Order: sequence, then C-alpha cells, then structure tokens
Amino acid sequence: MSLFDLFQAVCLIWILSEILLGRLTYHKPEKQERDKRSLKMIWITIIISVPAGVFLGLQNFGRFPLSGKISIGVGTFLIALGLTIRWLAILTLRRYFTSNVQILKDHQIVSYGIYGFIRHPAYAGSLLSFLGLGLAFNSWPACITIFVPVFLAFLYRIKVEEEALLKAFGKEYDAYRQRTKKLIPFIY
Repeated sequence: MSLFDLFQAVCLIWILSEILLGRLTYHKPEKQERDKRSLKMIWITIIISVPAGVFLGLQNFGRFPLSGKISIGVGTFLIALGLTIRWLAILTLRRYFTSNVQILKDHQIVSYGIYGFIRHPAYAGSLLSFLGLGLAFNSWPACITIFVPVFLAFLYRIKVEEEALLKAFGKEYDAYRQRTKKLIPFIY
C-alpha cells in the first residue's frame, strides 16, 4: 500500500465515521435551541473550506520546504491521531455525547480521562485532523484555507457549548473550566 493509498483510506474512515457519528448522536432540538446553529455553521464551513483547500493544494505554489512524502506522511499521521483523540473523547462521554449542543436528562460533567486535561478533546481531535489534511497537501494556501475557517467555526461552537454548560451547571462547570484548558493541555 502506498502512502497516498494510506492517506485516502484514513480520509475515507474519517468521513464515514463522521457521517455515522452524526446519524447516531443527533438529538431533536429542545424548545430552547442551545445549539445556536453551530453544528450547521461547522458543516457549511467544512463544505466550503475543504474543497477550496484541496483545490489550492493541487496547484503548484506555496509549497512547504518538505518533500511531498514527508508532508503526506505527517498529514496522514495527524488525521489518524486526531481521529483517535476524537473517538477516545466520544467513548469517554458515552451517552452524554451529542452532535448538537444538548443537555440531556441526568446529564453530568465528565472530568476524568482525557477530560481531566482539556474540556473539548473531541473538537481538539477534529481540529488536529483538519490540520493534518491541510499539511498533507504540502501547501501553505491549502493548510490555511482548510484549517483556519474550521478552527474559527469550532471556536464558535465551543463558546455556544460552554454557555449551555455554564447555564446548566453553574459553579460546578465554572470550577471545571478553571482547572482545565480548552483544546491544548497546559497551554490553551
């Protein structure tokens, strides 16, 4: 199997897992919409930025000072690592994970495992995968076009989610926020 074949296989697994995840974990919105269309914003951003980044990546300009093999290898590794982190986070949350922002009946704050270090590891994993996708094209324009808009959409989603969790859990969630970072352990 070539490196490019591996890249394609990892991307296919990524896409299929997100489709399956969305279908299995979407909850009908409550009367009070907590999601604030953040899920829709993320998908629209992905649908626009990824094809635009892929197009730019296939052009012959703005290359990294790396060989294509190194770039696609590092990109594939980051996509797979991001998927692993995302699924570890989802499996840790179990029934509390939803595709749209929801506070479920008997909802609890999960602060163990990977959630003991960062509050949004599923998003961190996704962002790592999108960074890997951009890097795989060995192109600054591709990497920026794919990663930056998706990062901004996820920041909006995190803001919406944290507002919902603060409203639902108050001081308990605020204390959790004080002792953890958002996306990168010990840093941010």
